Amino acid sequence: MSALRASVVQSLLLCSAMLPARGGEGGGAVIFDMDTVRHKPTPVGKEKKPAGTVELVEGKVGKACKFSFIADASGGFFTGSVRATPDWDKAAGISFWLKGDGSKNWGGIELIDGSDYALRYAAAFPLETMEWRKITIPWCDLIPELPKAKLVGTKDGYAPSSFGNFWFGKWWTWRDYPAHSFTIDQVALEGEIAVDTTDYTPAKAGVPKLLAKLKAKQPVTIVTMGDSLTDKRHWANRQVVWAEVFAARLKETYGSEVKLVNVSRGGSQLTHGLLQTPLWVRDTPEPDLVTVWYGYNEWSDGMRGERFQETLFFAVDRIRRLTKGKAEVLLMTTCPAFERWDEMDEMAGAVRIAAMKKKAALADVAAAFKKSGGDEAARLKLFCSDKTHLGADGHKLAAESVLKALAAE
Repeated sequence: MSALRASVVQSLLLCSAMLPARGGEGGGAVIFDMDTVRHKPTPVGKEKKPAGTVELVEGKVGKACKFSFIADASGGFFTGSVRATPDWDKAAGISFWLKGDGSKNWGGIELIDGSDYALRYAAAFPLETMEWRKITIPWCDLIPELPKAKLVGTKDGYAPSSFGNFWFGKWWTWRDYPAHSFTIDQVALEGEIAVDTTDYTPAKAGVPKLLAKLKAKQPVTIVTMGDSLTDKRHWANRQVVWAEVFAARLKETYGSEVKLVNVSRGGSQLTHGLLQTPLWVRDTPEPDLVTVWYGYNEWSDGMRGERFQETLFFAVDRIRRLTKGKAEVLLMTTCPAFERWDEMDEMAGAVRIAAMKKKAALADVAAAFKKSGGDEAARLKLFCSDKTHLGADGHKLAAESVLKALAAE
């Protein structure tokens, strides 16, 4: 178990159930009883329309607030302030009662520091159940959305008592913003939250289970997490994208049917992908392989190797926990760009260390690109017109790097 994971587990196990119960159904100290409207919608879009409406309805206990978001409310929130106390540091996390709209959509919460908006954290919850359901969110499932934010509740991490904003909504990184609604009641602290603390680190590094299925010509499912280098919807990838080349080559090499679930989103960072992991886990709970390829956007936003390494530790643990150890994980080293040929080397180094320490498979894309791009002319062939996103040769090289990683097992 990694030191980072251990610190998360330790902080959760040390939480006690000494918080006073108020509000009956909330479980712990109530943050918002939702008997009055305290959250206001932010303006969204060029026309600065309100992100939606909020109304009082019958709740689980007394009244509750129903939040209705308009379509395309990108980055829209219902904002409200909160006065966190030292009791928050003693809690295991938060809870609330939820009534969804019956859709396949997801709602979101956003907890932000009292004075620094770069310290922001998010969690998602499904809306498919229209009956009251209690949602519990341990601190370890609050995902930092920007590089400055450390994990919540760990020994050296962010202290929950520093929160000053408690919002409902989703930031711009989600991409999809359908109209949806949900009703919230009795937001409370929780003294204890059951968290799966199983150590899913495999006995052997790499992807032995995937290879066994491939050699037996059994069907496999692969989830690809990443940014615009993997996102099929990005303009540079509409003709060819490495993930599809890789899947086709797997089928050609082993004869197995390959189901590819590409959940990548252009402009995103690893933490954004981790926030949205429950979305694909709902429909693909036991993939055979999850590939993880990030780093460029993190570097642009100020993240450096050491923090990226810590985030990768957390990422591998989270993927394994949410798939109950069924998914094997393959990390891909951060790809250099033409104008950043050596600049992001420490990010690639962080991936190599994370793969070794977490016993994940490693596709060293960075090394492959450095070897192929020996001179300027060779480098240019790897990229498209913007010299950052991949051209056909770059996509093929990335796919070959992943295939080589599997063959080396």
